[in-house]
Amino acid sequence: MVQALQNSFTTSDLDRFAFDLNRDGICVIRNLFDRDLIETWAKAFGDLFEQRQNQPGGLAPREQSRYYLTLPWIAPFADSSVFAHPVILGILDRVFHQEYRMVQLGTDTPFQGSTYQETHRDFRPLFSDEIVTPLYALAVNFPLVEVTAENGPFQMARGTHLLPREVGLEKIAAGEIAIESFYMQPGDVMIRSPFALHRGSPNTTAQPRPMVVMGYVMHWLHTPKVELTLPRDYYESLPEQLQQMLRCEVVDRLPIDKTETYINFKY
Repeated sequence: MVQALQNSFTTSDLDRFAFDLNRDGICVIRNLFDRDLIETWAKAFGDLFEQRQNQPGGLAPREQSRYYLTLPWIAPFADSSVFAHPVILGILDRVFHQEYRMVQLGTDTPFQGSTYQETHRDFRPLFSDEIVTPLYALAVNFPLVEVTAENGPFQMARGTHLLPREVGLEKIAAGEIAIESFYMQPGDVMIRSPFALHRGSPNTTAQPRPMVVMGYVMHWLHTPKVELTLPRDYYESLPEQLQQMLRCEVVDRLPIDKTETYINFKY
């Protein structure tokens, strides 16, 4: 009998998502999050972005008219029903074969005037580019607005996480592998390999297109460019299993002025 999970997803669905992720480097889960939750995040993000853009170093530039912003571990962003959603963790459990850690919570937002990014990877190979390794890092993305052809959809070439970088770029240039745009509705979730070749595309609309990114890695992977800082009272309220999943600094009080350090992101 197929076991039903939250949001009417089944264990067979999770197996399929994990298979797609291993094969293509990406899977998209439709309607995972409630739209009211996304609207709450979108409002809080707008207020936070306005605050950060007036603060020196409060945003990390990502080429022209595109910015990265680390989300603070306060409501509504500090939400275990999001970062530890059973469907998301069910897929990660099927792909990661050892313990894993959450190491990142931020947003990527192109504005009007943004351009195509250079096609890139977010991580170096573990050893040599000629050695195919299992998935060792994953990005979980979900948009705070509808993602359309006009407002800067994420673009990726499926299967390139299994290829040497130059081979993947050659196949893309020759048209053997397409750079695909991923259109999403609020509530949709994308899980992808940051090792697959991808790029951001231009936002030609007057409205920003914020995309949340939650980063998860095998427990042994060093990730100096991203960090999580949690207030002690929130951290201690979490079950021990979730505490162990978070690679974070625990502080009595969150810093008021956050300076973004995740500037270099392309390989």
